Amino acid sequence: MAAENPLLSESLTPTDADASSALTGHATPSFSPLYQQIKLLILQSLQSGEWKPSSAIPSEMELAARFKVSQGTVRKAIDELSADNLLVRRQGKGTFVATHAERNVQYRFLKLYPNNGDLNSEGPAQRRIINCLSDTADATVAAALALEPGDAVLKVRRVLSFTDVPTILEDIWLPGAPFEGLTADRLAAFNGPMYALFETEFDVQMVRAEEKIRAVLPTPDQSELLRITTQTPVLSVERIATTYNDVPMELRRGLYLTDTHYYRNVLN
Repeated sequence: MAAENPLLSESLTPTDADASSALTGHATPSFSPLYQQIKLLILQSLQSGEWKPSSAIPSEMELAARFKVSQGTVRKAIDELSADNLLVRRQGKGTFVATHAERNVQYRFLKLYPNNGDLNSEGPAQRRIINCLSDTADATVAAALALEPGDAVLKVRRVLSFTDVPTILEDIWLPGAPFEGLTADRLAAFNGPMYALFETEFDVQMVRAEEKIRAVLPTPDQSELLRITTQTPVLSVERIATTYNDVPMELRRGLYLTDTHYYRNVLN
């Protein structure tokens, strides 16, 4: 068994704590188990792009040698990252960086299920990009994306349909700098989920999201796009998605029709 690295002590030094706070966006306690420190180092490698989505990371043995800790310590760190859906274990093949291009991950942030409960029964959603426009952030969008009011953003509007029935209307705001060059044509031409486009062409990996849900009535223009009346209740879902270091990268406001679908979330 490898000797534990004396530089990775059972408590973080002030420098370690500063690095941890910068990565997670939260204050770090003075005590941090060794596997959590290894988890932080692996997260830093993910954040820096050392290992890209869908690529394999080094083996537990290689990481143990790299960080001069035991293989069991590395395994525990990887277990947590796998539980967080940042890494994916594949029996007999190794551990890979999670990607939204994989079918089992594509639905990670999609919580709307057909009444029969089987996402695969409908096939992929049909996407219609209404527009993708350059804009400036108002106070609400700026606060959600950790920007200043007036900063450049992109605003995307699209409709998702299942079996040719419009079911989801989404308005999406993205910070302008990381997504420079994104256009409606580029979105429409990409054969895969939007988050896969973000990670493969813009090096932005959405790893976490927080949502607020309420029932609302659609506005006239929203009802027209969803082919419903303004008196049809819809589920409003506001999502802020973040990347590895908890920097917000997307504000998404979706309207969901729930006459043939239901919103499903699993709480742990």
